[in-house]
Amino acid sequence: MGFSYGKNIKTEIFGQSHSEWIGVTLQGLPKGKKIDQQRLQSFCDLRAPGKNEFSTPRKEADTIEILSGLTENFLLNGEPLKAVIYNTNIRPGDYSQTIPRPGHADYPAFVKTGTIPSGGGSYSGRMTAPLCIAGGIALQLLERKGIAFDAHIASIGEISDLPFDPLTEKTENVYLRPFPVNDSAAGEKMKECIVTARNEGDSVGGVIECKITGLAPGLGGALFNGLDGAIAQAVFGIPAVKGIEFGAGFHAARLRGSQNNDAFYFDKKVKTRTNHCGGILGGMSNGMPVLFRAAFKPTPSIFKPQNSVDLSTNQNVAFVCKGRHDPCIVHRAVPPVIAAAALAVLDLLGEEE
Repeated sequence: MGFSYGKNIKTEIFGQSHSEWIGVTLQGLPKGKKIDQQRLQSFCDLRAPGKNEFSTPRKEADTIEILSGLTENFLLNGEPLKAVIYNTNIRPGDYSQTIPRPGHADYPAFVKTGTIPSGGGSYSGRMTAPLCIAGGIALQLLERKGIAFDAHIASIGEISDLPFDPLTEKTENVYLRPFPVNDSAAGEKMKECIVTARNEGDSVGGVIECKITGLAPGLGGALFNGLDGAIAQAVFGIPAVKGIEFGAGFHAARLRGSQNNDAFYFDKKVKTRTNHCGGILGGMSNGMPVLFRAAFKPTPSIFKPQNSVDLSTNQNVAFVCKGRHDPCIVHRAVPPVIAAAALAVLDLLGEEE
């Protein structure tokens, strides 16, 4: 069974964390556009596991194999594009089939399907790998339209990075950095925070900020057709996302209208003096950079004793997670956030073409 997103560009993700493979099918991509497979692989490599002490020790090459949808010259051929990544380092034996892990989807999945999915199954963060394949393709297509994306770690625990400038169209590809932050000093403190949590058998969460530039005014629509709603739906497809805000976000609730309103002015085109709205008004882009932040919970797989229930006996039990897990997923989640946002934008643009 696959899980799909989009109306015009339909993205369907399939597979499980510890199955033979995971993958994605894309329908509706424009025929004749060239896809740079090396760039696509490089983008997906940004979220790959097992690269440093801040990530899970599970090592996967995450090599993309495109099965259909491209010509010999790497042009989209108008047919559905299907790509897979083979799981080569699975250990399903690390996971209990009767005791749900606190903080995971194990228990509701058991109620829904009758089994606990190994390693989270389709609910695992592992499924962001095929999301990045789809989003990486979307990025290349949108780049040719002058639309750019960037993202960084806004915070981990109580440590914050410098935010993006909400007014400038400039992007610096911060997301390509090994540890994607604007302020390297803050980045070092974040790394120390992650290592401390790991050494204590614990984990830590954080926030990712994403910026989209080059969107013409009017993309999106009213009510359920909004740009912000489309982005939010896609971003919530990333496991562990617990919240999203645009522009001033929840802080806007503390302001008066005279403080929150973004004054318009004309300088070659209509602009705003501030960007509290995050580049979106009434569900539509207003021509300013779109800016949003996604909150990630701490990795629920920790190595401290926890309480759970053995579902085979309905007995309360003490429980300690086994396996290989990230003490923090935020730094690896930067590419998936960009991928989700790119898919949302590409899908909405498909309505206007």
